[in-house]
Amino acid sequence: MTYRIKTLNSISARGLSKLPEGYQVGSSIEDADAWLVRSANLHSVEIPHSVLAISRAGAGTNTIPVNQLSGRGVVVFNTPGSNANAVKELVLAGMLLGARNIVAAAAFSRTLSGDEEQINAAVEAGKKQFVGWELPGRTLGVIGLGEIGVQVANAALALGMKVLGFDPAITIRHAWQLSSHVTRAASIEEVFKKADVLTVHVPLIDATTGLVNAGRLALMKQRALVLNFARAGIVDSQAMIDALDAGSIRGYVCDFPSPGLIGHPKVVALPHLGASTAEAEENSAVMAVNELRDFLENGNITNSVNFPDAVIAREPETSRIVVANVNVPNMVAEISALLGEAGINITNLLNKSRGELAWTMIDVRGPVTDGLRRSMEAVEGVLRVRVIEG
Repeated sequence: MTYRIKTLNSISARGLSKLPEGYQVGSSIEDADAWLVRSANLHSVEIPHSVLAISRAGAGTNTIPVNQLSGRGVVVFNTPGSNANAVKELVLAGMLLGARNIVAAAAFSRTLSGDEEQINAAVEAGKKQFVGWELPGRTLGVIGLGEIGVQVANAALALGMKVLGFDPAITIRHAWQLSSHVTRAASIEEVFKKADVLTVHVPLIDATTGLVNAGRLALMKQRALVLNFARAGIVDSQAMIDALDAGSIRGYVCDFPSPGLIGHPKVVALPHLGASTAEAEENSAVMAVNELRDFLENGNITNSVNFPDAVIAREPETSRIVVANVNVPNMVAEISALLGEAGINITNLLNKSRGELAWTMIDVRGPVTDGLRRSMEAVEGVLRVRVIEG
């Protein structure tokens, strides 16, 4: 079957090469079955009814109207971990930039003039203002122990730092990946109190907006360093500027320039470089394409932000019915009854739920007519029904 995929940003050629011949892919595709995006903001974009899924080559999905799409049965994918190493390396670089005053020192060097003797004299006189500190023995506080947070924590241990982590929702997989030498904090406030360097690795949602605020900054050690390579809104910028001006915080290194931060002598604001490596862009694109292809061809879901992970092998010589529905009792029974009335045999079935939403895949032998599909769509709570022929 031919599928149509609309690209809303430039997608790595390596990722697109994972799509087989017969797929129609491009930025001008109309009535697409799916969209592939990187940074496009879709909140004010009309998304046609034909769209079954949107796959983002990246982790954050705040540019996508996930709640609205969920109500239509549209699956939204992301690619967690595909850029984790790139962000981890930039976090480590940011820690060194802040600890050693590298940006300010480099700016000072650019102002030097004169002959070699004069420059050497100016260097000796000026370098005292850029005295920094070393990382071994210092405490790194990590808030959020997902793909990136775990890698940052483990790397900091290798640099000789002590690491204090906080994540009440850490997954079993990430817990296995995290070094046993990382100390678990009892509260987020404990991290703020004990950290010489604080780094945040959480998504931007209502609960994390302004997570780093005036009250928590006041808990920190004198001259601590704060890093933010997650999302701008996690840190209250004005509270940060006030703390920097008061001298209670040593510096702020982030990936999100803003009017209040640009030019501040204690701020290093990078132009959103976290995932800006060739490797990360390729990894994200490959992952996004593979997720989308398995979904379109088999109905399987991996790494969705709104529907549950749901994967089963296809039964030979069957058609697969894929149902997106509200998570309510008796849904599977009602759909099975309709199939039974039509004389259609079920060979395999999977039903998974996540919060208010559920995903059902049924492999059947026998023709699934348009009339039968419409009958299933008419069941209260069903959001969308798709039939994938064998």
